[in-house]
Amino acid sequence: MECVVVGAGISGLLCARELIGAGWRVKIIDKSRVGREASWAGAGILSPLYPWRQPNPIRELALWSQQEYPALASSLRESTGIDPEWQRCGMLWLDLPDFDNAIDWCRQHQVACQHLDKAEVLRLQANLNVSAHGRHLWDLGIAQIRNPRLVQALRQELGRLGVEFLERHPLLGWQLNGNRVTSLRVPQGNLSADLFVMAAGAWSALSSPADHWRPEIWPVKGQMLLYRTKPGLLGPMVQRGDHYLIPRLDGRILVGSTVEEADFDKRPTAEAHRILSRFALETFPLLAEFPLELHWAGMRPASPDGIPYIGPHPQLENLYYDCGHFRNGVVMAPAAARLLGDLILGRAPCVDPRPYLPANRP
Repeated sequence: MECVVVGAGISGLLCARELIGAGWRVKIIDKSRVGREASWAGAGILSPLYPWRQPNPIRELALWSQQEYPALASSLRESTGIDPEWQRCGMLWLDLPDFDNAIDWCRQHQVACQHLDKAEVLRLQANLNVSAHGRHLWDLGIAQIRNPRLVQALRQELGRLGVEFLERHPLLGWQLNGNRVTSLRVPQGNLSADLFVMAAGAWSALSSPADHWRPEIWPVKGQMLLYRTKPGLLGPMVQRGDHYLIPRLDGRILVGSTVEEADFDKRPTAEAHRILSRFALETFPLLAEFPLELHWAGMRPASPDGIPYIGPHPQLENLYYDCGHFRNGVVMAPAAARLLGDLILGRAPCVDPRPYLPANRP
């Protein structure tokens, strides 16, 4: 059996990994280079930003993936020599306006979180600018992964396993026969297969067959900054309001992120630079002593309630979807790919598939 996956981000790569492991032949096409859209641009936080504010379908995928990530990162490191840098560094939420809801959610889901006062926050992480009257929450269990390195490791492993990558192959159209897709049209010709998977992120709706059902997915721009500091300067991940600081093992600190309706315009803006740098320097003033290394933007695939589409097209029997993960693409990706593989291969599903099935969605 042969499959063509449209989209070479983390979701598409993990879907290919599920199928190649089951003996399929897989090709992955992308209009750009492997993993250079949202998968490269994100922060790699292995949790929804505020998990207690998320609908249950997001939490279900996130929980399954959180349990899978340590083994996935270890396996990729052993098979490729590329370390995706999975690390459990914890998340510190500062000045929570819905602190009581957060505590209730943690108790309900048996999450070991702690209420910290200012002095306790500063013992955990020195040099933060912390309100004496704010309500702060610490969760040691939350991990991160270095998403560009995760992409590199997945690509290397899949290439070794025989997956064919067709980069800079824009999708020009679909060839249909009744309720089946027979091939994809690209500039180099037609690509035929037994099955097709749409995992093109923010472009998934535009890339879907015309005159048929399409998922409700649209682009939401996110901008980030990167400071080059020294290892150990910042230990935990820190979030206040809409923005966060993410420390990497080599000392770099990510600052994110904006949420902008900007169509497909990925150009960084001076206004976002101002907002993010002000947040970073107000929250962690030591960053003023270190150089700003990079400012970039990416396109998140927004969907209703942030719940992804996973499963078969409602009308075309050999077209499947794994897209629309919005801000939680990295944390949900392993579970989403496993669920898609379960549905394609007839296995018992890892989570209840009903909330994600295209036939049940807008």
